[in-house]
Amino acid sequence: MNTLANDLYVSRTDRTSAIIARRDPVVYEEGRYADALTGEQVQSYERDGFLMLENVFGPDEVQALLDEVKRMSADPSITGLEEAITEPGSEAVRSIFRVHELSDKLARLARDPRLIHIARQILGSEVYMHQSRANMKPGFKGKEFYWHSDFETWHVEDGMPGMRALSCSVLLTDNNECNGPLMLVPGSHRQFISCQGKTPDDHYKSSLKQQEYGVPDPLSLQLLVEQGGIRAMTATAGSVIFFDCNTMHGSNGNISPWPRANVFMVYNSVDNTLEPPKYQLKPRPEHIAARRSFEPLVPLEAAVAG
Repeated sequence: MNTLANDLYVSRTDRTSAIIARRDPVVYEEGRYADALTGEQVQSYERDGFLMLENVFGPDEVQALLDEVKRMSADPSITGLEEAITEPGSEAVRSIFRVHELSDKLARLARDPRLIHIARQILGSEVYMHQSRANMKPGFKGKEFYWHSDFETWHVEDGMPGMRALSCSVLLTDNNECNGPLMLVPGSHRQFISCQGKTPDDHYKSSLKQQEYGVPDPLSLQLLVEQGGIRAMTATAGSVIFFDCNTMHGSNGNISPWPRANVFMVYNSVDNTLEPPKYQLKPRPEHIAARRSFEPLVPLEAAVAG
């Protein structure tokens, strides 16, 4: 049932903001479903809500992926789709969604064993792609992404039941302290921030450019940061960041000359598939929240071997 009484993570109602203790595991099945990570790495992810793995992809692989993202960003048949989001106040492409279906190269990336087995291990099940996108933050004019928990939006606007999803960001350019790297709040994944404000219809049309609903209030954010601090995820191209669906994160604008680009994929457990959105909201489009199929992704080496 889709009622407030049965909802562990109520948000965006007429009540005030609140901090709610997480009721779901962080690592499922004790991290034994797959063996891509060491025990120490699993513990680090469970403690902090994220894990950085450096130099997962080599220079040639990174260049091929970056070339593909650039090609897609300049292809009128793609930039004309609803999947392509531009920067506020300009025509520069900010994000392209559903890239794992729009590109064969990125479809293979989604099933790469260096990524998918980590998702399977942490989530304790087979996984499917809830959302994928390429994110671009051009030099001099790339806009910020304000602080938020992805799960808050996915729970309210997409009907994701529990915190059994994770995000994977593959860095296609160096992320340094100047070009708007991802910032994460360690330990924030253990607290759910219930946000204020009722969600307007078709909120996604504006939130993908600049989010105004589903963002934490300043006091709750301050408390999270006082407990955990802020970690800027600076690393070289080819590194990968995995982070829990409820980890508080954001990024500054990019006024440096160095562009920032990544491919961002959300793996969700096949045991955590979407229900109807909360509060009679209309489901968001398929390219933002997959509902058409919850079939598990087949790891690439298994597909090749078969």
